[in-house]
Amino acid sequence: MRGQENALRNAGKKWAIITLAGVIFITPVLGSGVPIIERLAPMSVAHAAASSVQKLGEEIITSGAVLMKYQYTSSTGTKSLANVIRVDLSNKHVKLDVMTGQGNQFTTRQSTGGMAKEYGAVAALNGDFFNTSREGAPIGGQVTSGVLMSTPSELKGMYAFAVTKDGRPIVDEFAFSGSVTAENGASFPLAGMNKTAYNPEGTGSSYSHVDAAYIYTSAWKAVERPQNSSTTPTEVLVKDGVVVEISDRAGLPTSVPEGSYILRTHGQAATFVRNNLAVGQTLKTDYALVSKTTGQKLDPLSLQMMIGGHSILVNDGKASSFSRDVSSLGGSRARSAVGYSKDGRYAYLVAAERNDNSPGMTLAQLQDFMVKVGVWKGVNLDGGGSTTMVNRPLAETSTQLTFHTEYGTTQRSIVNALGVFSTAPQGTLKGLKVSGSNTLLIGQTGSYQLKGYDTYYNPIDAGSITPTWKSSNGNLTVSGQAIKGVKPGTATLTAVSGSASASMQVKVLGADDITALTSTVSSAPLKAGTKVSVPVTAVTSSGQSLEVPSSALKWEFIGFKGSVSDGQLTVSSVNSGTKVGYAIARYDGFSTVIILSAAGESTWEDFEKVNYPIAFTTNVSGVTGTARVEKGSGNRSDSNVLKLTYDMTAGLGQKVYAYAQLNGTTGKTIPAQATSMTLDVEGDNSLNWLRAELRDNNGKTVYVDLAKAIDWTGWKTLQIDLTGYNIAFPAEMKRMYVVNVEEGQDERALTGAIAFDNIRFTMPSLSSNEGLPTGKAVMTIGQKSMVVNGSKVAIDSAPVLRGGTTYVPIRHVLDAFGGQASWNKDAQRVSVLRGAVLLDLTVGKKAYVLNGKRHSAAVAPVIIGGRTLVPLRLVSEQLGMNVKWDKKTKTVTIES
Repeated sequence: MRGQENALRNAGKKWAIITLAGVIFITPVLGSGVPIIERLAPMSVAHAAASSVQKLGEEIITSGAVLMKYQYTSSTGTKSLANVIRVDLSNKHVKLDVMTGQGNQFTTRQSTGGMAKEYGAVAALNGDFFNTSREGAPIGGQVTSGVLMSTPSELKGMYAFAVTKDGRPIVDEFAFSGSVTAENGASFPLAGMNKTAYNPEGTGSSYSHVDAAYIYTSAWKAVERPQNSSTTPTEVLVKDGVVVEISDRAGLPTSVPEGSYILRTHGQAATFVRNNLAVGQTLKTDYALVSKTTGQKLDPLSLQMMIGGHSILVNDGKASSFSRDVSSLGGSRARSAVGYSKDGRYAYLVAAERNDNSPGMTLAQLQDFMVKVGVWKGVNLDGGGSTTMVNRPLAETSTQLTFHTEYGTTQRSIVNALGVFSTAPQGTLKGLKVSGSNTLLIGQTGSYQLKGYDTYYNPIDAGSITPTWKSSNGNLTVSGQAIKGVKPGTATLTAVSGSASASMQVKVLGADDITALTSTVSSAPLKAGTKVSVPVTAVTSSGQSLEVPSSALKWEFIGFKGSVSDGQLTVSSVNSGTKVGYAIARYDGFSTVIILSAAGESTWEDFEKVNYPIAFTTNVSGVTGTARVEKGSGNRSDSNVLKLTYDMTAGLGQKVYAYAQLNGTTGKTIPAQATSMTLDVEGDNSLNWLRAELRDNNGKTVYVDLAKAIDWTGWKTLQIDLTGYNIAFPAEMKRMYVVNVEEGQDERALTGAIAFDNIRFTMPSLSSNEGLPTGKAVMTIGQKSMVVNGSKVAIDSAPVLRGGTTYVPIRHVLDAFGGQASWNKDAQRVSVLRGAVLLDLTVGKKAYVLNGKRHSAAVAPVIIGGRTLVPLRLVSEQLGMNVKWDKKTKTVTIES
């Protein structure tokens, strides 16, 4: 079956991993390196009793298929989002089928979206479980377009979903029964078709291929069938029922030719071949699927499609006891499932999503949800990081992600997927739809088209239609075919052609709709003539990154004179005596800052002259690896890098760390305040978590995320904003490391190697804090004075205590410790600059912006007696000062 290569490529020499929908089995490997799947006992879980489902919307995909979006509220009040594609099996214009890897072959993994594109599906859901450390073939049975491609494995409680050629859905547990018969009448049992190596359950065999015969068809692309066999095989090439070639005690060095199959035999099966088969003789096969529920045989030719799954989830409209142990599937994650309605008319493709507001669903919640949306019988599919659903929006020609995967927009490579296909002829024009982005930034010009769909809800050519565009308000401007965002808010964009029209809502994003505003550079040299590219990107609340048009940005320069044109900042002159300058970009008031100073970015470590020890450490006994400086690879072959290798196999089932430890337990010093860290990392596409551990000047341990997932190979430059970590400098870099957490461990590699090079820190504080006062200031609630380094200073507004929070006019703090503040009356915004920090606070809003990123505080600025007061602790600590409160004396002590 098809699918992009899975990230877990870590078969160890002594242990191996089998994964079933995120269930991890730690299995000893025989001398041949073949994994054993443990026997599991059934386990029952009751579904939630008091819960609800709210339908959020419905979209037509094609005739007979609709996408429905739901919010599920559990009995404990947690809310999850789920998506259901309902397919009408009685509609002759739509069908379900199984898509396989690339080129309709196993061992060629591909993403769900990639398969949908290749095969022309209008919607798809990820499919069966597979052994992530093997070639890439499904664990369960598979029938595609009426052709048996894979047989069920001898595992307990593994259910499958199928549809017969007359449109009848089935959810059942199947076995395989088959035999081969020689020309002389001798026969031998068939164990299966196109299977990877595994340990059957309940058969007494320690290895699937021992004394067994398996058929491999041209659906198996790899030359090796399968990897790491227990004994030397004897293989027989059969074409049109006639033996063409026999390779005794050696595999045939070729892939399976189209229209032929290879009979792979071991032990007693190989003896059968040697005693009964000869080139030129006939060889007959006979096989069937057998229901483990009824014992009845099922001819694979009677099926349109079949896809394997895991435990049954719903039976007779109720949550079922699990047919396999699902203890390793605990917790809430993205989930996938398939089932059908009581009358057999509808098939339901179900996907629970993981997002910023919800980790997904537990299996019990998934069962409950499925029952509530009408599933009569259903089975669990591969979930977690594999969970992917795509659908084709109305009038569009290609599919798109229905929701983000656990990796964002990255889709995991899998072995097969369940596809929805339109079989309708081309119809006549039924309707028109406006196609284009439903969000625009201020100043952004969007591309919109009028597209059509036919009577079967499939796209139809509407290229000859040139519409007239209209906007319902001034949030959008229309000039011919160009639609531009002008000011924040929502407008209705309407396309009119003759008597026909179509509309869509377009939202122009304002400051409240974005969470971050970043430039590709955070610092630059403060000198006349400096030219630096400063394209600015906005990150929306939905996680989308958009380049901000230059026309949408307002720039402010402090400490120097300059300009920004076509995304390039130019410094024309520097103010006399200025050591630090600020270039502030604002999008609808939302700010980001570039610090200009003499210090700028400096290389902290390039590993060319390392004079301190570097060592590998871990948290789990048995986990091994190395950490050492060596020559790099590729374009780093002439320089030294820090290479970290790891083998976490012994840590399966728990959180595992592989550390590159710097300078023993002491660490290496970062001498001054750093606002950002830049480093080059050679990735291994392991999808592991990459972090760094620092100890700051207050003794606090700080964990810095370098990459949530190592999802690349080769060298890549990472830039990490340090301003939100509240690090007290100088600090010590203790170690950099790879993390493989227990949750979703099946989707990440346990073995791998990465490298680090050219670690740089932006340290504007080397100059930006020069001249800033230090010392101690004491303020007392209600008193219009403060003591600064022992001297009493009058202030015109006393600190106020409200709701346990001390509020002050920020100007008093800045007078004592340096910095500057400005007030925007229209926006009710206080902007504070000190050292390398730009802080924006808005009256009445708990959200604040720190160096281009939105954060949330417990309290908001207030206006009292006509004066704007800010929360003292919040502001002081963000500006790098320490605050202490004495309840008895009602005094606040600030130190810098």
